[in-house]
Amino acid sequence: MSGEVQREEPRIRIAGVCGSLRPGSYTRMALSKALEGAAELGAQTQLIDLRDYDLVLSNGSTQAAHYPPGVLRLREDVKRADGIILATPEYHGGVSGVLKNALDLMGFDEFEGKMMGLVGVSGGRMGAMDALNSLRNIGRALHAWVIPEQASVPEAWKVFDERGEMKDPAVANRLREVGHQVARFARLHKCEQALDFLKNWEKAADNPGGKQ
Repeated sequence: MSGEVQREEPRIRIAGVCGSLRPGSYTRMALSKALEGAAELGAQTQLIDLRDYDLVLSNGSTQAAHYPPGVLRLREDVKRADGIILATPEYHGGVSGVLKNALDLMGFDEFEGKMMGLVGVSGGRMGAMDALNSLRNIGRALHAWVIPEQASVPEAWKVFDERGEMKDPAVANRLREVGHQVARFARLHKCEQALDFLKNWEKAADNPGGKQ
């Protein structure tokens, strides 16, 4: 039997935040496809549907006592993730109000230093580029690592069928690739953090009280 220790790659968690509350949301369908991509690389995934959290409007406070349990649960679910995918419909040239409010209810504790991927959905031909650019700026403001890869789904009503299946393989591949990249870089980042811990541990002075 070999004396070498087999090291397993760390299991990573990828959370996808859906910025649409509409039943039968194309944004939710697109986000699900991106999370499929993350799962293909072995990530544990969670689709965060903001309808399930009973959120209130942000009042600018960061104090937990100022908010109901749903806000605290959202913060914890996002905080546990190693990588995050934000998905939004484009409304009036920008991010959906519900997603912006959810982001305003969180902060550095949930996003700083994490990999972030972006998905935008629109009903028009131009795609959701303005919304995606806004999300990219928000991600940087939160000190997240926003990956270059992003996916815009123009004319979403043509892309999905009535069962939510994608009719355009190219768009499906772009969405999965966002999930791939977030999972891949999140794993690399987590491995680097683990290596830094081991290096610091090996350099640490012996504990004089640890020997009996």
